[in-house]
Amino acid sequence: MSKILVTTPIPAPGMDILAAAGEVEVLELDHDGLIERCASGDYGVVVSQLRDRFDAELLSTANLVGISNYAVGFDNIDIAAATERGITVANTPGVLTDSTADIAMLLILSTARRVVEADHFVRSGAFAGWEPELLLGSDVSGRVLGLAGFGRIARATARRALGFGMTVKFCPRPPSDREVTDEELGEFAGRIEHVSWEELVASSDFLSLHVPLSADTHHLVDERALWSMKNSAILINTARGPVVDEGELVAALRERVIAGAGLDVYENEPELAPGLAGLPNTVLLPHVGSATVSVRSEMARLCAENAAAMVRGTLPPHPVNSQAWNQAG
Repeated sequence: MSKILVTTPIPAPGMDILAAAGEVEVLELDHDGLIERCASGDYGVVVSQLRDRFDAELLSTANLVGISNYAVGFDNIDIAAATERGITVANTPGVLTDSTADIAMLLILSTARRVVEADHFVRSGAFAGWEPELLLGSDVSGRVLGLAGFGRIARATARRALGFGMTVKFCPRPPSDREVTDEELGEFAGRIEHVSWEELVASSDFLSLHVPLSADTHHLVDERALWSMKNSAILINTARGPVVDEGELVAALRERVIAGAGLDVYENEPELAPGLAGLPNTVLLPHVGSATVSVRSEMARLCAENAAAMVRGTLPPHPVNSQAWNQAG
């Protein structure tokens, strides 16, 4: 039975499921090491993390049945190259919707009310009592939340925002558009407004990003988009870092082109664009959208079950490119 390569141990019950499926080897590897191991023929399946880069170079020599990514996203994997090699890729969809929407809402509230600044102010000993104009922030209730994308996480964020009395607008597939029927809107029909990407950018008090990373969405928020936003607007990103041109964002924040930003993801994680960490009008989280005990445990279960299925010679429960399995079979 082929071994399972795990690049970073995953939470319970993941490792137990993997151990029951076959021999497991845990190795933390740099990119060259990952290339070597994937080409060796010693492993049938790799259990990978977002920081593991499965590019065309690696996949061109890979001798694998599949890759089980411990994430919903899979932009760290060249899916076309994997499919061409007959390597099945699987992910962990549907489990982090609420936790990521909670983080989006947290970033909205904490940027608007300057929570990080206020916390530092108190801890530093500067708080000397209530003052009429101390750390004045922005309202959330009654303000416009613009959702870039309208998948599960965006919908969950909309549900929360409506509970806070926000006006919600959305563009389902920026920078382009598509028709969205009332039937598709479901509970949101008549409660939220479908607008173009250009209008969403210009009219939002909070612009929240919920799109996958692709050629179309890379630097979706660029210099032009930032300068089209309200001076009082706040950008929220819980999607993928490269959706935002981080260098241009730093310039826009520094020059007060926009009022603030709440980020959980970064263009070149774990590095930040120069100057970003020093800006007071930001809230910066370390990619914790899915970081609850229950969510990470469920992700581990799905990830391990995907890997175990591929080791057994069956299609994983959550394939990204099922055509690769059919092709390999």
